[in-house]
Amino acid sequence: MKHFIHEDFLLQTDAARQLYHAHAENQPIIDYHCHLNPAYIAEDHKFDNLGQLWLEGDHYKWRAMRTNGIDEKYCTGKETSDWEKFEKWAETVPYTMRNPLYHWTHLELKRAFGVDKLLNPGTAKEIYDVCTDKLRTPEYSARGLMKKFKVQVVCTTDDPADTLDHHISLKEEGFEIKVLPTWRPDKAMAVENPKEYRAYVEKLADVSGITIHKFRDLIEALRKRHDFFASVGCKLSDHGIEEFYAEPYTETEIMQIFDKVYGGKELTKEEILKFKSAMLHEGAVMDWEKGWTQQFHYGAIRNNNTRLFKQLGPDIGFDSIGDFTVAKA
Repeated sequence: MKHFIHEDFLLQTDAARQLYHAHAENQPIIDYHCHLNPAYIAEDHKFDNLGQLWLEGDHYKWRAMRTNGIDEKYCTGKETSDWEKFEKWAETVPYTMRNPLYHWTHLELKRAFGVDKLLNPGTAKEIYDVCTDKLRTPEYSARGLMKKFKVQVVCTTDDPADTLDHHISLKEEGFEIKVLPTWRPDKAMAVENPKEYRAYVEKLADVSGITIHKFRDLIEALRKRHDFFASVGCKLSDHGIEEFYAEPYTETEIMQIFDKVYGGKELTKEEILKFKSAMLHEGAVMDWEKGWTQQFHYGAIRNNNTRLFKQLGPDIGFDSIGDFTVAKA
């Protein structure tokens, strides 16, 4: 019987097979955008089990589980065990057919763990035990897995206020895989909530050593952090935006808008667009001066479930693609 995942998986033509096996297959991985936790790499983290590895923070899986009617406690709950969460994921997997989650799940089982079986309630315990046993060996630590898959470079996703301590320690240690930061300044543009924005600006002021009271103070602080990121090896910026902001504005307007939001007052839609346009421009200038490449995650609407956003915070699986009028209704 031919297994679902095999050496020619997704390679449906002779040209595809030739290009992959003769050229791409043995190339190293250079990952210019990822959400790996740099602390896990610095500490060479070892996962306790497959449930923890897969479900501790994967909001794509949480989203599918919720769609399948799985209770929230099996996604983000603290009262349920890793096995209980994995068991519910195994119930969900057969219903993800034609979704990339189905392919990713079985590619990971085959390529990382050598498991050929399809994940479902009947195979869940066996697969869980086999993979968990392997995760307890040195070659399945965070660094072990990176070496196993011939990773050469990873670029993590980092806020301007992040210390980058783990990137620095990895560089000083001489770890053979490059772990570089990526500048992700979304929070510096997120002026929709004045209280949260002020708290972020105060955090940025603290880490940069720049007192921030005015718009130009903000830019000075960001520029100082931008320089620091460059000193640690950063070559990329990354931006999550709903649209490419290009609203006309004047310097005076932006200074007044910053004063308003920093003072705790709600901004109008026009003011928000003007401010984000100014910030996008300022960031582009900084990137251009250093020869950085910009990346844009464009057209996503974030945190659509207001109840769970207030309860659990951002980035937990309630984003949507850019069907703006429907998603915002």
